[in-house]
Amino acid sequence: MTNRRPLLRSIFNAAVAGAHPDVVLAAHLRPLPAGRVICLAAGKGAAAMAAAAEGYYLDRLKLDAERLIGIATTRHGHGVPTRRIKVVEAGHPMPDEAGLKGAEATLQMAAGAQADDLLLVLLSGGGSANWIAPVAGITFGQKQQLTRALLRSGAPIGEVNTVRKHLSRIKGGRLARAGERAAEIVTLAISDVPHDDPSAIASGPTVPDPTTLSDARAIIAKYRLEVDDTIRRALDDPNNESCKPGDDAFARAHFELIARPRQSLDAAVELAREAGYETIDLGADLEGEAREVAAEHARLAFAARAEGRRVAILSGGELTVTVRGNGRGGPNQEYALALAALLKDTTGVSALAGDTDGADGGAGSASDPAGAMIDSGTFAKMAALDLDPQTYLANNDATAFFAATGDLLQTGPTLTNVNDIRVILVERGV
Repeated sequence: MTNRRPLLRSIFNAAVAGAHPDVVLAAHLRPLPAGRVICLAAGKGAAAMAAAAEGYYLDRLKLDAERLIGIATTRHGHGVPTRRIKVVEAGHPMPDEAGLKGAEATLQMAAGAQADDLLLVLLSGGGSANWIAPVAGITFGQKQQLTRALLRSGAPIGEVNTVRKHLSRIKGGRLARAGERAAEIVTLAISDVPHDDPSAIASGPTVPDPTTLSDARAIIAKYRLEVDDTIRRALDDPNNESCKPGDDAFARAHFELIARPRQSLDAAVELAREAGYETIDLGADLEGEAREVAAEHARLAFAARAEGRRVAILSGGELTVTVRGNGRGGPNQEYALALAALLKDTTGVSALAGDTDGADGGAGSASDPAGAMIDSGTFAKMAALDLDPQTYLANNDATAFFAATGDLLQTGPTLTNVNDIRVILVERGV
């Protein structure tokens, strides 16, 4: 069988390239204000977005350097050199002290905006973890503990963020409230959430929030999460309700998406077609348990194989993992592992599953794998090493499995994030 790994990687790379800040940001930036440009950025693409904004304002529009200030809080290892905007590298998916300090500095800068200033907010996936500002009465440690429990519960990101927003002084529209004296608040966002909901991207710091304290309490109950009494009291406190439509904070606020998962998936689909594959586009907004979605996609691959079709099955979205074991690995690796278990006796099939930010689960390191690839070489290595994928699935230990087979997808930080890209290539008559 021809090695399809270069093609799989090219398809993934095309999806990522279409959402890079250097490509997508400048066309959406505003003209010079009378006062300052105050740039506040968060997420895995925050530093790259800040650098692109500097290039636009300092180099193209020749803004005096002292009129551009800001802070960009990004994941550890995702920083890039900047001139005027300070870069803070912080924890993700677990927030850390650096993120706490970055959020406080961000709120202070927003509060210092004057009536002739432009407050430019640049958001990308990961902003919810990077900007950590607990409400009064909640300690940083309690917020970390709750975040850990939510991430292990299997809750989709929308539900995770619903809880986060009601325990935060920056999420759920509160950053807009802090900066409401600015002449204009402009938020430019790279979407990393299904259906591109502005209130879900980085937990919606500058837009109205449709979710409520009651919703947050229901999610805690739904997943039977054990939380401190102080957390429960905070979720009962009307003062912690997020900002709703009609709030004065949004009178001069504008929100715009500059990149979304659908655009990146379209780039991946186009490249697969150019390579001669019939494409099955499953959409950019898939959600669900990673191993269950893998089973559905394996059935599609089996059907295409039986019908003698040369097919590329592509999808985006963000899957989840309900953690029951003690291993390592994110939803893309778990998806690939479940797929390998199902396809191991099938020839002519190869696949890639990767997070477009370059990190799938992991411990928050820039060297974490982005996902994994599988093909006949994977299946041969499984047999030679007597690796049982079900054993690794039971322990949620996909990283160890693919480290043994040599199939981890290692990209390093991509400096953007438009969710996951999954590709299954089915060959004809192999």
